[in-house]
Amino acid sequence: MDRMVLATRKGLISMRKNGGWTIERTDFPGVAVTAALHDARDNTLYAMLKHGHFGAKLHRSDDEGKTWRELPAPAFAADAAGAPALFQVWTLEPGGDEQGALWAGAIPAGLFRSNDRGESWQQVMPLWDVPERAKWFGGGYDDAGIHTVSPDPRDANRLFVAISCGGVWESLDAGASWKLHGNGMVATYLPPEQAGALESQDPHRVARCKGAPDTMWMQHHCGIFRSTDTGRTWTQLKPPGDDFGFAVAAHPRDPLTAWFVPGIKDELRVPRDGALAVTRTRDGGKTWQSLRSGLPQRDAYELIYRHALDVDGEGGQLAMGSTTGSLWVSENAGDDWTLVNAHLPPIYAVSLF
Repeated sequence: MDRMVLATRKGLISMRKNGGWTIERTDFPGVAVTAALHDARDNTLYAMLKHGHFGAKLHRSDDEGKTWRELPAPAFAADAAGAPALFQVWTLEPGGDEQGALWAGAIPAGLFRSNDRGESWQQVMPLWDVPERAKWFGGGYDDAGIHTVSPDPRDANRLFVAISCGGVWESLDAGASWKLHGNGMVATYLPPEQAGALESQDPHRVARCKGAPDTMWMQHHCGIFRSTDTGRTWTQLKPPGDDFGFAVAAHPRDPLTAWFVPGIKDELRVPRDGALAVTRTRDGGKTWQSLRSGLPQRDAYELIYRHALDVDGEGGQLAMGSTTGSLWVSENAGDDWTLVNAHLPPIYAVSLF
C-alpha cells in the first residue's frame, strides 16, 4: 500500500509512499480529527472533526482529498433516554458489501448508521435501549464510548461492537436486536465477585482477522484476550512483561498472528524503561516476540492510541503513530521499523490503503 491518512490533533494528514513516505497535504489544519475512513468500495474519504464548542462535523471527499463537502454529523435522537449531546465520533466503518452503508461509533456510547454515504444518519436505538446501559461508564473519557464496530465480512447483518466500558455486543439482524457476550474476560478494577460482569468490561480495542472472521484479538484494560467464536467467549493470553495497552492489529489472513503495543498500566501509560516495543505472536498467543529494531529504546514516552496501529491487506506492512507525534512504518511485519516523522501532532488514528 502506498497511501496513508493520519487523524491528528491538528488536522487530517495525507501521506504517499514514493521511495519514502512524504506528506502530500494537510486538510482541516488546526482542527482535531477524531476518525477517518478510506472506503475502498468507492475510493471515498471521510473525516470526522471535533470543533470544541461548535461540536462534531463530518466531511466527505470524492476526489482523493482534493475537495471536501460537509455532511450532517451523527446526532442522538431527540427521544433517546437522556438525549445527550454528541461528544465525538470515535470510529467510522464501512457497512460490509452494502454500497453506501456506514457505521459510526460515538462518545457517549451511541451507534449510528447511514445508508447514503453519510448524507443522513439514524441512531441504532435497540443498542441504546438495552437495560445494561445503566451500568456502562467511562474509562479515559467521562462517558462510555463505542470504539470498535466490526461487520462480519461474510454477512453484513452480523455486527460486533465493543464499548469502553460496556463490554462486547453482537447483533445478527443489522442492529435490530443485541446480545451481550464476553465470557472469559476479567475486570480486576472491580470487586473480585464482580470481575466477570459482562456489562462492565473495558475492551480497549478489538481487531478481527478478515480471512478467518471468527477470530478476534482484544487489548483489554486488564490484559490481552483472544476469541475464536466471534467474541462470544475469550481466552486470556499471558505475554511476558506488560500486557496493558490500547492498540491491536490482527493479521488479515493468518488467525494466529497479531500485534500489540505494551505500556505500564493505569497512571503511567508509557513504555517500560522508556523503551518502545511492539509485541507479536504468530501462534495464537503461545509465544511472543518483542520487536524493537528502529524504535526508541531510551527516554521514550510514546503512547499508541486505539486506532493508531494499522496493517495492510497482506500482513507485511504496518504503520504506527504516537501521542507525541511520531510515525513509524515497517515493511517486514514488524521485525524492523523506520521513523517517518517525529514532529507531527498527536496521532489519533492511522489508516493504510
